[in-house]
Amino acid sequence: MDKLMNSSRTNFLQRRYGVSLGRRYVLAATSVVLMSVLGYSQINGSTSAVAESPLPNTEAPPLTPMTKPEQKIVAANTKFGFKLFAEILKEQKEENIFISPSSIAMVLAMTYNGASGSTQKVMAHALELKGLNLQQINNGYAELKKLLVNPDEKVKLDIANSLWLNQGFKLSPEFLQRNQNFYQAEITNLNFKDPNSVKTVNRWVKENTQGKIDKILERINNDDVLFLINAIYFKGSWNKEFDRTKTQELPFTLASGKQKLHPMMSQSDEYKYYETEKFQSVSLPYGEDERISFYVFLPKENSSLQEFYQSLNASNWGKWMTQFKKRQGSIRLPRFKTEYDITLNKTLSALGMREAFTEKANFSEMGNNLAISEVKHKTFVEVNEEGTEAAATTSVGVVPLSAPIEKPFQMIVSRPFFYAIRDNKTGSLLFVGSIVEPNV
Repeated sequence: MDKLMNSSRTNFLQRRYGVSLGRRYVLAATSVVLMSVLGYSQINGSTSAVAESPLPNTEAPPLTPMTKPEQKIVAANTKFGFKLFAEILKEQKEENIFISPSSIAMVLAMTYNGASGSTQKVMAHALELKGLNLQQINNGYAELKKLLVNPDEKVKLDIANSLWLNQGFKLSPEFLQRNQNFYQAEITNLNFKDPNSVKTVNRWVKENTQGKIDKILERINNDDVLFLINAIYFKGSWNKEFDRTKTQELPFTLASGKQKLHPMMSQSDEYKYYETEKFQSVSLPYGEDERISFYVFLPKENSSLQEFYQSLNASNWGKWMTQFKKRQGSIRLPRFKTEYDITLNKTLSALGMREAFTEKANFSEMGNNLAISEVKHKTFVEVNEEGTEAAATTSVGVVPLSAPIEKPFQMIVSRPFFYAIRDNKTGSLLFVGSIVEPNV
């Protein structure tokens, strides 16, 4: 009987993942991640149960200023974010991309609370969490979430987490408790057989992304027992807005060499700026305290975005962030809007997490006989003269230098470029993306 069960379960997974391991792209700048967890009901019903309630009334430890574990969480998310972006690029080099490493990492950390054995190890490796115990990870995310939310009157940054549990299915109360205490996750029991359940989940997503993402679920499958969802919403006004009267229809050169006319915003000021033989880069801050910035990396004409990608990693990113210094100059930037939609099973499997999607998965700290069925990600971003609407986090180091007087730079972003939204206080990469063809 056991042999028959394992064979049936394996065949089911293969059928399931034959579809879910694929990628789908649409494009966005408010970030939502969906994770559905698949339950395997054993014969004779050993996993029938009811979600236990109420949960134990244990509070998370008091939050403290950023300490070493929290800094390690930011460093881990940065490494993970660039690894993830590089993996996506393998199939999407010539398309606009926009993801939120913070959103994806946080919902996977929530799921990590239920992992055990080799599944926990492969997830720790993929998420760059090696060397951190579960308490450090959870404390780190709790503190990071507190530090990131709404940092400025002109900057809105909201982070919301939720767990949606099928009625009658039992999960570990400790797993639910940790997600409540450390991630402030809302936990809701739903009858997944009720067609209105999909609408209920999507309504939560829409509300927590200010209407920028209408839905994350198309349907709920018969085997789904749990969804873990994170939503991040970001809206920031530039420290200095672009003058709309200076926006002009000007050429933007595509990777193919073909040109298209596109609305280009322009301004001159003093910016934090960094330049090498291969690229120009500038930091455009939001709000009065300039804590969060929009970073643009423009490959020079003797280089390309593909060549820039070869040097894009967490180590170089950290070095670049220390090199920005104030310099007078002018910037010309395309106005653009992008939406993005991707299923991350294949990408995360390539980063070492394949076991979590298979019959070998061990989520015994969450419940019995569980595996991840699908990880989806949607984003939305709009950049215009007033500012940016999206979701993301990042870390920047600025070194004040007394340098010789330099002539003003000119940065005309009229060809494919890379960009990021970063929280300069924590170093969190909120969003990263690339534009090969801007759209409005």
